[in-house]
Amino acid sequence: MPPSRQSMINDSWPCGGWARVVGRAVLPLALFAALPSHAQSATRIRIDASQPFADPAPAHYDFGSATSPSGSVLGVNSRYLTLDGKPWLPVMGEFHFSRYPRSQWEEEILKMKAGGVNIVATYVFWIHHEEIEGQFDWKDERDLRAFAQLCGRHGMYVLARIGPWAHGEVRNGGFPDWVLKAGPTRVNDPVYLTEVRAWFSQVGEQLKGLLWKDGGPVVGIQLENEYALRGPGAGEEHILTLKKMAIESGLDVPLYAETGWDNAAVPEGAVLPFYGGYPDAPWDGSLNKLPAEEVYAFRFGNCVAANLKASAAQLSAAATRPFFTTELGGGNEVTYHRRPVIEPDDIAAMFPVMLGSGVNLYGTYMFHGGENPDGTLTTLQESQATGYPNDVPVKSYDFQAPLSEFGEERASFRKMKVFQYFLNDFGADLAPMVVHAPDALPQAPDDFTAPRASVRSKGDSGFIFMNNYVRGYALPSRPAAQFEIQLPGGTLMVPRRPVDIPSGAYFIWPFNLRVDGINLRYSTAQLFTRLRNAGSDTLYFTAVRGIAPEFVFDRAGVRTVHASSGETTNDSGAVSIGGLKPGVESAIDLVSTAGESVRIVVLTAEEAEDAWKVKIGGADRLLITAQDFFADTDAAPGRIWLQSRGTPQFTFTITPPPATAPASSLPLTETAASPGAASFTAQARPRNLDLKYLQTQAAGTAPPVELGPAQAWRPHGVAQAPTEAVFSQAARWSLTLPPDSMDDLSELFVEVNYQGDVARLSAGHKLLDDDFYTGHPWLVGLSRFLRPQSANTFELSILPLRKDAPVYIELPRPIGFPSRGQVDRLDGLTLVPEYQLILNSSAAK
Repeated sequence: MPPSRQSMINDSWPCGGWARVVGRAVLPLALFAALPSHAQSATRIRIDASQPFADPAPAHYDFGSATSPSGSVLGVNSRYLTLDGKPWLPVMGEFHFSRYPRSQWEEEILKMKAGGVNIVATYVFWIHHEEIEGQFDWKDERDLRAFAQLCGRHGMYVLARIGPWAHGEVRNGGFPDWVLKAGPTRVNDPVYLTEVRAWFSQVGEQLKGLLWKDGGPVVGIQLENEYALRGPGAGEEHILTLKKMAIESGLDVPLYAETGWDNAAVPEGAVLPFYGGYPDAPWDGSLNKLPAEEVYAFRFGNCVAANLKASAAQLSAAATRPFFTTELGGGNEVTYHRRPVIEPDDIAAMFPVMLGSGVNLYGTYMFHGGENPDGTLTTLQESQATGYPNDVPVKSYDFQAPLSEFGEERASFRKMKVFQYFLNDFGADLAPMVVHAPDALPQAPDDFTAPRASVRSKGDSGFIFMNNYVRGYALPSRPAAQFEIQLPGGTLMVPRRPVDIPSGAYFIWPFNLRVDGINLRYSTAQLFTRLRNAGSDTLYFTAVRGIAPEFVFDRAGVRTVHASSGETTNDSGAVSIGGLKPGVESAIDLVSTAGESVRIVVLTAEEAEDAWKVKIGGADRLLITAQDFFADTDAAPGRIWLQSRGTPQFTFTITPPPATAPASSLPLTETAASPGAASFTAQARPRNLDLKYLQTQAAGTAPPVELGPAQAWRPHGVAQAPTEAVFSQAARWSLTLPPDSMDDLSELFVEVNYQGDVARLSAGHKLLDDDFYTGHPWLVGLSRFLRPQSANTFELSILPLRKDAPVYIELPRPIGFPSRGQVDRLDGLTLVPEYQLILNSSAAK
């Protein structure tokens, strides 16, 4: 997470290029005529995409070994990655193995895979492995080798971010204390380089035989992080030295990465810059709501932008480099002084913006939360006490990520998956496409007058990207909206009849999409995913909330068409279908003039968020469920897990339906069946768990909150987290759980509803987890802390929150402070059981 914040404005696009049109079909202008509209307040979004298409240039980049033993080749050009010569637009998610129990790694990797992630990025924190000089620890949750092997077993690639300085809100940015005491760091100092060489050699030994060139999953290495030092032995010279040392340590990979923001020193041709941006800035010193973040405005001006700085040289170099990201915020870590609450749409709305800005590797930080391991000498979190700018929780690194620090699948995970499945199935089409800006642009991130839109296209085919959402602000609806896109073959109006785009809407619409000989001129539903079975395609779209789906096809390629609902019309060489009712049973069945069959299904937005792509009975299907989902269908037998929090009931739908119900760990009841789908329910044994708790200490008086030192980029100090001594003033409760608490459950959560400053859960004077109060319940997974054969006793402590505390909290409602000027209220403790249903994906046909 970056240490500073700066919004930047876009005005031109240096991350792509233009060239001649290749293989396009010229389309008659008459096909694109707009129909009459209610035009008095029309929103016309004009985008000129008529320039000749330019093939990407060769990348000016010095590869490591790019060919695997099987002959697969990983490549890169000036615009995108290639895999075996074909465009590849992967999805990457950050998951820190050393912040999660080893016994649960595999389940979490499978969840990431189920959500459409292809590459697992992970920091390898030096201090987690060599806290004491010369004593390396690669055991248990610190076992990098075992983690990489698990990723490879499940078809996931790995980007190892090895530092030596990493940040990640870790103590000293990942440096062991002894490294700081030995002398200068992050420069070509002989003592420091000797230490780094030993560290890199250890990492190289851990990953030996697991690199791409060995047939393993590790495709990339990130060197350093947020590196902007200049001077003798620093800057690009230092990055080149680190790369040379990594290669000498056996870390020979296709991709060498470096974060490209904060005026980073990025040696041309030696490493690839990766960019980022966050929905909020918890490192900011303000105690007020922040201005609109730039991540919700298209980056036509530069690849960096957002709350991250870039130099003029970086902006110029961006024209010859692909736009890759590694830190698009999947949430934000709360800091003690600033505690933003990130909503699911805050995360998902970034997808059309970044993809519409040209991103060709979508990397999310964090994708999975975690918690800091115990240190031998100290705690391992970033803190102002160690000279860093922020205080974060001692243990929790939840980050409000799509997958929580206890593996909970949040709503943001489902919303992100809708876009990630699109990239999995259609990223190869999108990757070569170049970016086109509209005629009218917002003048600043907080300018909400101009619509926010983009087009990426190749010839006459492409995608429209629209965002009418900004975190914390209500954008106006866009009445009677139409996109007027100038293409090499003519002008395309989308849609033919204007539609109202609601406030808060964001989407991607295809135009001139070729499917088995049929041209989809456009749709006002978002392309979601594709299933291919028995030689025929089914394309799944998702309805955009507040906008009716419409599909328009070129009549010339269609022999027959049948829609399950709505109105089908033939007009001006086009077949139009409007009024289609979204749902798993909706369908448009087409047969091309060449005899190819295509089915289009339009899911509701809720169905798409709940739909999981999975192989059942040897065929690709969608399983639609509100329960948490992950699967391992490559195992023998293949298995699917559904997990239900708070209720023992399971419901799910499979489309297309299997001939027989899958075998199951619980009795299944088929509740509905049709040619298009089959629905089932199951019921686990309910658990009525008794949580006994008793207050053992009333709160004392919390002392005034102290301010830490100012930073060069933050001119005033911010609130410091309380010291250990201050927690003597916390209110305390004893919690007791029976020995059989976990029987028949996959997890057991305790939900803590409280008001206070900091809450902590401990056992036997050992801190297990902690929470900076945000006004929302604190949910803690207990399974990793429970002793199975005995009663388990925990201590909950709540430090009072002072009314005069200089902290920013995005409260859902104001706090009612008592007359004594502090609050430390426990409103309730609830045990939330998580039930599990396991399906045999092989035993269904």
